[in-house]
Amino acid sequence: MPKSKIRKKAVYTPPQKAQTVKVSPRWLAPLMVTSWILGIAWIAVYYIAPNAPGLGALGNWNLLIGFGMIIFGVILSTRWR
Repeated sequence: MPKSKIRKKAVYTPPQKAQTVKVSPRWLAPLMVTSWILGIAWIAVYYIAPNAPGLGALGNWNLLIGFGMIIFGVILSTRWR
């Protein structure tokens, strides 16, 4: 007679691990939003008043500074939970 195909032992299932909820630091969201706003404001002020004291000497580097602040905010947003 053929042997039956019933398992004799139960399949091993590993115990469930308790998942901990990751929480962002309190300073992350305000710094992220502030970085976005400052970056946009920097670029806007440069376009409105390109000869303003301090901004005029930097020339097109103002765009790099503004976009750098915005990108910094985007990088911080990837860490937000």
